[in-house]
Amino acid sequence: MAGRINDEDVKAVRDAVPIDAVVSEYLQLRNAGGGNLKGLCPFHDEKSPSFQVSPSKGLFHCFGCQEGGDTLTFVMKVDHLTFSEAVERLAAKAGITLRYEEGGYNPSHQRGERIRLVEAHKAAAEFYTAQLESPEAEIGRKFLAERGFDQAAAAHFGVGYSPAGWDHLTRFLRGKGFTDKELTLSGLSQEGRRGPIDRFRGRLMWPIRDIGGEVVGFGARKLRDDDNGPKYLNTPETPIYKKSQVLYGIDLAKKEIAKSSRAVVVEGYTDVMACHLAGVPIAIATCGTAFGGDHIKILRRLLMDNGSARVIFTFDGDAAGQKAALRAFEDDQKFAAETYIAIAPDGMDPCDLRLAKGDSAVTDLVEPRTPLFEFALRQIVARYDLETPAGRAAALDEAAPVVARIKNSGAQHEVAVQLAGMLGILDTQFVVKRVAQLARWARERGGKGPAPQRGPQGLAQAAPTGPSGPALNLRNPVYATERELLKLALQRPELVSPAFDAYGVDEFTAAPYAAVRQAVLEAGGAEFGTQDPQEYLVRVRDAAPDDVVRAMVTELAVEAIMRRTVDEAYAGEQLVTVRLRAVDRRIRDVQGTFTRLSGGHGDPQQLTAVQNELWVLQQYARALRERGAAAL
Repeated sequence: MAGRINDEDVKAVRDAVPIDAVVSEYLQLRNAGGGNLKGLCPFHDEKSPSFQVSPSKGLFHCFGCQEGGDTLTFVMKVDHLTFSEAVERLAAKAGITLRYEEGGYNPSHQRGERIRLVEAHKAAAEFYTAQLESPEAEIGRKFLAERGFDQAAAAHFGVGYSPAGWDHLTRFLRGKGFTDKELTLSGLSQEGRRGPIDRFRGRLMWPIRDIGGEVVGFGARKLRDDDNGPKYLNTPETPIYKKSQVLYGIDLAKKEIAKSSRAVVVEGYTDVMACHLAGVPIAIATCGTAFGGDHIKILRRLLMDNGSARVIFTFDGDAAGQKAALRAFEDDQKFAAETYIAIAPDGMDPCDLRLAKGDSAVTDLVEPRTPLFEFALRQIVARYDLETPAGRAAALDEAAPVVARIKNSGAQHEVAVQLAGMLGILDTQFVVKRVAQLARWARERGGKGPAPQRGPQGLAQAAPTGPSGPALNLRNPVYATERELLKLALQRPELVSPAFDAYGVDEFTAAPYAAVRQAVLEAGGAEFGTQDPQEYLVRVRDAAPDDVVRAMVTELAVEAIMRRTVDEAYAGEQLVTVRLRAVDRRIRDVQGTFTRLSGGHGDPQQLTAVQNELWVLQQYARALRERGAAAL
């Protein structure tokens, strides 16, 4: 067991690494107003951004799925790390040396599994890169040169070489302190007859990095005729490498993809290299698998699904390439982006095209021309004999559902007209009506729609799926004001302190809000928040009794305050309103007691005490109404 990380070091890590810098490694963030940023949530599928980040608070919160927390929580959730692993990763990024309560500085064998596997891959990548300079690697350097890649290009992409011997890398990593179990678990080694041996031998090596830039696997290219293995050999599935969830080149391309709202999907490692070197730095590729749903999720978070976003697929013009294009079209509707296909002349891939015709031919190739749905339609229509009525009818039966899936209704109508022309059907309206009917049926089948979500103000239209905060109807002005006051207490404690700390838990009528008030109390009150705002929020979240209240704390700390100008006057209004309503409730209770005791059966002394309390409360309520915050 690893020792407990020193609390001061955990705080130092939280403070040193800005949450927006960490989150923007995984998704595109845009201004949400009020100092907050927004993007598409990485924890659930959504079409419009409900995921918000507050850099000043160091917190994130999704108003759709209710996930939320600080920088460490985000890293834990997005990369499936333990708390210690998340701290270790961010500490390494910030250059902070961690201290452990048990046993001083952290020895290597105590590190979390994922961190160890990532470190093994980092060391392996450095080893392979160094080996590319060896005499044995001449064959690899020649392979790269023949494809137009010089030493600088190889270094930029981290291309390396795995020696042909049985255990060169295995012995190297053992010397770095990695165990045989870690080496086989990472996929870098495999079991031989006498122990672990290198998985990759005598091959050109491409490091595969996740979106955060960590090496998680390798793609290995066969170089010699006596190598009986496949042309490309990839890392097997491991705890850190899932081929359906990685895109080669995404670490290099993500910023340009987000900036330009465009992505180019190619088929191989050398194609990615060729595109980037030719001035198309938005190229990415899958790693030994078809482009699928998990890849789309990665891209959607970068593209932000705005109307101008473009995804261009490049496929070989052969049958396999056409099949891949049609398979990609199956997932097309998961994009809000428009999807296109680009096929090079003579069926060349981007790497061959760059060699044959230069960089400009590659940049010209990826200019979007043919929508993917149009390509899919032409592939369908080509399979039928359009000279006969039966052939045209059969082609329409297969092609009409494709057109019906087009998202934009205007484009759907236009393409239906085009389809009629492709099929040679003179009655255009017949085709248009057929497509419209199919589209209507599809909508009716999916009529339940997506699960209702909570809006940015927390208003729940219906119970959301998955983890969620309490459903509070903010049309109720009492709840709305209590929520606003708690947001001020968490986000701007200096405006409500010290008055807020005198408020009782029972002054908040919504149970979740009362629980948040209690957590603030246990964290040292809003007064503490004026001294150390970030540590204050950490303490309040830690004081929450369960995940539901903790999520509510995060939500309130991130959600925008309802007034554009947030000042002492506005804070005073919320303080007064919540207090006045509490006083009015108490007055009603005391009036009820007074009425019962006035019937002649009560204790005269008790009646006098109740009468005095009622008078004091009424005077206090009058003062609050007349003098506002000055009467608190």
